[in-house]
Amino acid sequence: MIKLKNLNKSFRTGDIETLALNGISLEINAGDFVAVMGPSGCGKSTLLNLLGMLDTPNAGDYFFDGENISDYHESQLTAIRKRNIGFIFQSFNLIDELTVEENIELALLYHKISTKERRLRVREVMDKVGIGHRAKHMPSQLSGGQQQRVAVARAVVGRQRLILADEPTGNLDSTHGADVMDMLQALNDEGTTVVIVTHNAAHADRARRIINLFDGSIVAENKKAA
Repeated sequence: MIKLKNLNKSFRTGDIETLALNGISLEINAGDFVAVMGPSGCGKSTLLNLLGMLDTPNAGDYFFDGENISDYHESQLTAIRKRNIGFIFQSFNLIDELTVEENIELALLYHKISTKERRLRVREVMDKVGIGHRAKHMPSQLSGGQQQRVAVARAVVGRQRLILADEPTGNLDSTHGADVMDMLQALNDEGTTVVIVTHNAAHADRARRIINLFDGSIVAENKKAA
């Protein structure tokens, strides 16, 4: 699904240039469950943003489904992203003025599907993540765990092939964090490719592969035996 070759990413602030990713080479196959770990500032979120086509590399190649997309312009990347990738963020990023079901349905508005099909999918995914009884509630009326369930539902309602999750349990207690990991593991068991950034070793251990970053470089990779 994904192949990165010698990917570099740097950021400039005034006269200071910071190398966030340095020579990243990595393959992620369809159906993988990958955890990315490392200390704060090592490039984990930068890598996830590049994988999700929310940012572009300064050098190197990014192949998605065999196509080198490194030099694609934003409209091309957006089209690929909408068809294939769902995002789960630590901060939930729900819209306060919309109900639970409206927040989830928002992810489908740019897909060419009927209103009836959209609402059917929303109901199905709400039931799947156990939030259906809160469909008409506003985000402010939900607990942190419930809000993250909505964020998971929004990420998967479009039936994307790849889920990218940036510290998806960072704002949750241990019980709700485990619930979110259970949902991600269930999605992976059904064939969805999952990549998570996490500081939690127990959550990383749910993955089939653990990639360790340090100072923008991959320093170790562990694979579980099949």
